[in-house]
Amino acid sequence: MREPRLLLGPMLRYVDAHAATVWVETDRPCVVTVDADGHVARERTWSVHGHHYALLQLRDLPGAAVLPYTVHLDDAQAWPEPESPFPPSVIRTLDDRSTLRLSFGSCRRSAPFDAAGLKEHGADALAALAERMRTEPHERWPDALFLGGDQIYADEPSPALVARLKQAHEPVPAERAEIAEEVWNFEEYTWLYHEAWSPDPVRWLLSTVPTCMLLDDHDLRDDWNTSHAWRTEMAAKPWWRDRVVGAFGSYWVYQHLGNLSPQALEHDAMFAAVRATGDDGARTAELDEFAWRADAEQNTARWSFVRDFFDGDGLVRFVAMDCRASRRLDGTTRSMIDDVEWAWIVEQATKVPVAHLVLGSTLPVMIPRGIHHLEGWNEVVASGRFSPAMAKLGERLRRFVDLEHWSAFRESFERLVGLFADVASSPRPPSSVLVLSGDVHCSYTADARVVGLEHPETAIRQLTMSPFRNYLPVPVKLVNKFFEKAPLRVGLRWFSRAFAVPDTGLDWALDSGPWFQNGLMTVVFDGREARLEVDRALHANGRQYLERAGEQVLTTAR
Repeated sequence: MREPRLLLGPMLRYVDAHAATVWVETDRPCVVTVDADGHVARERTWSVHGHHYALLQLRDLPGAAVLPYTVHLDDAQAWPEPESPFPPSVIRTLDDRSTLRLSFGSCRRSAPFDAAGLKEHGADALAALAERMRTEPHERWPDALFLGGDQIYADEPSPALVARLKQAHEPVPAERAEIAEEVWNFEEYTWLYHEAWSPDPVRWLLSTVPTCMLLDDHDLRDDWNTSHAWRTEMAAKPWWRDRVVGAFGSYWVYQHLGNLSPQALEHDAMFAAVRATGDDGARTAELDEFAWRADAEQNTARWSFVRDFFDGDGLVRFVAMDCRASRRLDGTTRSMIDDVEWAWIVEQATKVPVAHLVLGSTLPVMIPRGIHHLEGWNEVVASGRFSPAMAKLGERLRRFVDLEHWSAFRESFERLVGLFADVASSPRPPSSVLVLSGDVHCSYTADARVVGLEHPETAIRQLTMSPFRNYLPVPVKLVNKFFEKAPLRVGLRWFSRAFAVPDTGLDWALDSGPWFQNGLMTVVFDGREARLEVDRALHANGRQYLERAGEQVLTTAR
């Protein structure tokens, strides 16, 4: 019998000063060993839906260390691969070093790196980052990478995957004809992840830079949870349950588990179950039930999470907010984040003093003001407050142009502004509150202040980076720029006020952008100071690379 092999990974997920987790998928049951310069973790794989996984936890690591690591499956070394053009994968434990580098972005299409793929989709920012890191010292590498949604497209797969799906689905039942070229179940979701994370530069990058991830609409389907009407329509589809089970089950395995610290993993009931249950069938049934309840029953799963960097006065706290699956849309209440989830987020954001509070949200909070007013108007109209005919028109417009950001959930927007105010007026306010977002296939930064509150010690900033690799049609680019023009912005504000849409208590303006190139942003924290680096992804002669597009001071020490 041949030796087991890695299908995906290793992926370095969580890292702090003294612990790390490494995720792998293998092609058969085996014992996985990770050896980080003599610090060893060993785990037998567990399986669901016939796929084999392990999440290994390394503890008692030395702080401020750079630890090359290997992966063995049973007794054979599987990583690093021989003759790899990339440096050894390493675990870099955190300390109170003078700077922390947090890179982020969203929206990444899978496409080959050949001439046709590069022409259609442009350079891949993650592959370009890996190419840059090959020749840079560790100090210039990101200390963490936030992947803010739409890493996979279950409803719009790549042409190569569509061909595979069409073959697998033949003959297509009549009740599934509308999704003949989309993903149906857990097995097909694994194809999406393999396609997205297998290219050599991306695979090496994910093996050596810690990652945290959030889900967004294309993990399930475009417009996911945009409204109560949308949910009612989807729930009636005969294929909906299989899609939900596959989406949440695979998200838990491939993305969510690695977001958790070793301490959080100790309290995760589903993780304990898959490691303790005796066979694949029982584990699969338990995961499928968990996945279905995650969507059908509010608060049975939490996808929001928190990560801390540094200790003491230099603490940077990253609170990732699930603003897709935790929505409340029951016909009378419309919330971006339900009450239970919101209370948890507020607790994480306020319970300890921090130098910087970073909020991860797949959807931007501060968008061009014209669109902000349009979304407020649309929410009121689509609610049925004026007439059924206007409600129908509002719902159609909402889905057609994706009017579903925080501005379209006005009560939740006001709650978030209240959180900004509470944090900025606390006895020991942070130097910055930064919102990291993506989704909109364009990038920009915005500076904000809470109306009626003086908070000179705390800068409030929106940083939006999208896409890693995607496209935006020219008409949509023009619309994005047009909606920020003063006449339209003022006119739409007046229009929304005429429909009794209240102001939000937050004043902001875009201070750079929007721009539309593939790329990524990096926030560099240095004590109470923070600055932003913006890189765009380019290609020439088949080579992908990053080019510095700009830098910006976000906050200075006070």
